[in-house]
Amino acid sequence: MRKLLLTVITSLVLFSQSLLAVNVNTADAVAIAEELNGIGLKKAQAIIDYRKANGNFKTIEALTEVKGIGLKTVEKNRELIELTSKSVN
Repeated sequence: MRKLLLTVITSLVLFSQSLLAVNVNTADAVAIAEELNGIGLKKAQAIIDYRKANGNFKTIEALTEVKGIGLKTVEKNRELIELTSKSVN
C-alpha cells in the first residue's frame, strides 16, 4: 500500500509540473512571462524575437543566447521549460 501511495504521489507531482511547464518554442510572450520566474514581458518577447530570427531552441541552455537571460535564470526555471510538444497517445 505504501509503495502504491508513493507511486501515486510521484505521478501527481510530475503531472502538476508538466501542467506548469511552458514550451519556449511555441508559447507566446504572455505565457512565457506568466510561467517562468524572473521573466517579464520584455524578456519573454526577446525570447520570441530570438526564436523567430534563429529558429527553435535545441537546448534549454540556448536560452542564454537571448539578451538579458543568463544561466542563473535558466537554471531556476529548468523544470518549467519545455522544448518539444508532448504527444498524447
